[in-house]
Amino acid sequence: MTTANSAVKAAMTAEDKKMLERIYWRSFFQMAGRVGGQVRMHAVGIIFTLAPALERYCKTPEKHREALMRHSTFFNITQTVSTFCLGLVTAMEREASEDPSFDVSAITAVKTSLMGPMSAIGDSLFWGVLRLLAASICIPLAQNGLIVAPLLFLAIYNIPGMVLRRYLLFTGYTMGTTFLKEIAGSGAMKILTKGASILGLIMVGAMIASNVNFTTPLAFEFTDGSVATIQSYLDTVFLGLVPLLLSLGCLWAQRKNINTNYLTLGVFVLSILLALIGVV
Repeated sequence: MTTANSAVKAAMTAEDKKMLERIYWRSFFQMAGRVGGQVRMHAVGIIFTLAPALERYCKTPEKHREALMRHSTFFNITQTVSTFCLGLVTAMEREASEDPSFDVSAITAVKTSLMGPMSAIGDSLFWGVLRLLAASICIPLAQNGLIVAPLLFLAIYNIPGMVLRRYLLFTGYTMGTTFLKEIAGSGAMKILTKGASILGLIMVGAMIASNVNFTTPLAFEFTDGSVATIQSYLDTVFLGLVPLLLSLGCLWAQRKNINTNYLTLGVFVLSILLALIGVV
């Protein structure tokens, strides 16, 4: 952290912390504000979340109105990491209220520039890694009938997000634009995104191998009386081949824009047919 950022953090008043706490709790309702559809996405939710800052820094009705108009533009970002942007925007709104020469169009520009890179990190870490990690831990527990499985899934997925959400909000407010410049200039953002994507793919592969199962009673009897079971070959030479082919088939179908409901129904019907003819 730079000296300037340390000074900002040290100078943070009790009123500043109270305002940020209010923004933090309001940020959980950010996704509920998608009443603007595809045109505005999270804009209404962002206005609701930033309301404590706008009420504090926009001293006149005209300034308040301008701020509401400014934040009503299209905005879409991964909710868990969005608080860094909200903290940064709050700091910029504070600066705009203190400096009449401040260019408020920079606030919208910064919000727009943060949507892509922050969403890339957030989607990779939370949708691509943490969600799959939580599922891989809790699905076997659920299969064994443990009622704690769904609660554990929610805890694994949500608690890190809640902690990170608060940390990023205060970081964005205290560190300002220097954080984005530093992480982008060092190349750390690309490395983090790439690493998270690779880890997510590893988790997907592990879940396929552990949760997509296939067993068959099919066997061939030779003239000498010996019997060769198909399952023995699948468990040795072709271990995990059928689950892999099934998963790749579903992936191919999704890429062909086949409706997921039809795909699920197709797998269900195929399973019944294979059971009826004695394949599984």
